[in-house]
Amino acid sequence: MEIVIGISGASGSAYGVRILEILSGMDVTTHLVMTKAARQIIDIETDYSLDYVHGLATELHDENDFTASIASGSHRFDGMIVAPCSMKTLGEIAGGMSDNLLGRAADVCLKERRKLVLMPRETPLNQIHLENMLKLERAGAIILPACPGFYSRPQSIDDLVNSMAGRALDLVGVDNEVYKRWS
Repeated sequence: MEIVIGISGASGSAYGVRILEILSGMDVTTHLVMTKAARQIIDIETDYSLDYVHGLATELHDENDFTASIASGSHRFDGMIVAPCSMKTLGEIAGGMSDNLLGRAADVCLKERRKLVLMPRETPLNQIHLENMLKLERAGAIILPACPGFYSRPQSIDDLVNSMAGRALDLVGVDNEVYKRWS
């Protein structure tokens, strides 16, 4: 299996990092694309070094490298998760803008009918945000707001992050037991 992980500049970079941590222990090839803002947010919100995050991925791609394999529909990968997905990134994808590799890889998913999971982390939502999400859902993307459930009685922030990471992985077809499921 081959999955693209995008981390954009919204709050909640721990979601993308956790997904990479989980996948790094599996037989899954990962491609990481991070925006400049994502790198800044990781520094602000977490204790992770960029070297650590980069080291979790099988392949690291510069956000401006349109020659990367994942920029082409002829390169077969199984899907993509953008966690977190800023409203800027969500809007660019909804508008068909490919100003960077993250947007281009998402566009490839939509045009090739591959799984695309977007984890927006914004609140409250305005009409433009909602319209962009609806537009993307209609185009085939899965919108997974970063809204963890509490039925598992989470005991820590890690439990909350794991629940969202596990759900995102479920949606691209990666079996995992990272979070407590409803029973």
